[in-house]
Amino acid sequence: MSIRVLAVGKKHESWVTEGIERYSKRLKKPWDLSFQLIPHSSRQEDAARTEESGRLLAKIKDSEHVVLLDERGKMLSSPGLAKNLRARLDRGAHITIIIGGAYGVDQSVHARADLVWSLSELVFPHQLVRLMLTEQIYRAQEISSGGSYHHV
Repeated sequence: MSIRVLAVGKKHESWVTEGIERYSKRLKKPWDLSFQLIPHSSRQEDAARTEESGRLLAKIKDSEHVVLLDERGKMLSSPGLAKNLRARLDRGAHITIIIGGAYGVDQSVHARADLVWSLSELVFPHQLVRLMLTEQIYRAQEISSGGSYHHV
């Protein structure tokens, strides 16, 4: 049981690494979090989207629960995210969260996703999304365990 983030992009900048480490250190099993970075395509637009999507899909097993981050996806509250992730982890699922590249992902990744989730209608830099995602996973863990981090 684990949560893996597959992200198209470069290694974390130092400020992102510091923030991710801050929240990751607080996570307790089964809320293990890891990042796997997929290189950007050297192509542009549709060709880049297709190439990167293929690379992402090649890293996913059939048994994984896949969550795709997309600004057009379903909005979840922090308690809603906690409930969704907890249900999967309680069933022993491996969760993979996908952050696409600058041109997004193609329809094949959307079709494979079990959930298309939007952090916001706003678009954020990928480095910031990684940090925000890590904090939200920590928050989800705290909500699930009845911790005091999340205030209503």
